[in-house]
Amino acid sequence: MIPRWAASLLLAPLLLGGCGYHAVNRAVHLPSNARTLAIPAFRNNTQSYHTEAAFTQAVIREFTDRTSYHIISGEDSSADATLLGTITSYQIVPLTYDAATGQSSSFLVTITASLKLVDQRGQTIWQNPNYLFRQQYEQSQDLASFIQEDSAATHRLARDFADSAVADILESW
Repeated sequence: MIPRWAASLLLAPLLLGGCGYHAVNRAVHLPSNARTLAIPAFRNNTQSYHTEAAFTQAVIREFTDRTSYHIISGEDSSADATLLGTITSYQIVPLTYDAATGQSSSFLVTITASLKLVDQRGQTIWQNPNYLFRQQYEQSQDLASFIQEDSAATHRLARDFADSAVADILESW
């Protein structure tokens, strides 16, 4: 039989050490007193049209859906923190070809982005310069029903990016 004081010594590290978990919806990378988050339009360092708009809106929507922070769409010096984003690369490469037509039939969209979270003084709180997302899509060969699919793929990538980025900021896994 172990004396009570010895059992207490053995259990103390377990009780005091913590388990590594944290409260849900408590942002690990935002200051504890933060109530407002500004998300200005992301910069676009590529030739892709409106990719930055899709990514910005997806991140705003994800923060709005998952948190109780007051989200400001745009720049605001009174915000407790600001999330800055940049689309750094955008590529579409053919994956498969239709032998009958000699045209590409499926493509891979690859988008790289960076995010930086800054406090009111402009000090970097958190950043990830290397988000990389890929989406494959099929291209219709029927000209009568032709739909440009790369824009839809970009919007799907934006949702995936937003989900991942907000989880990184809130949960830090």
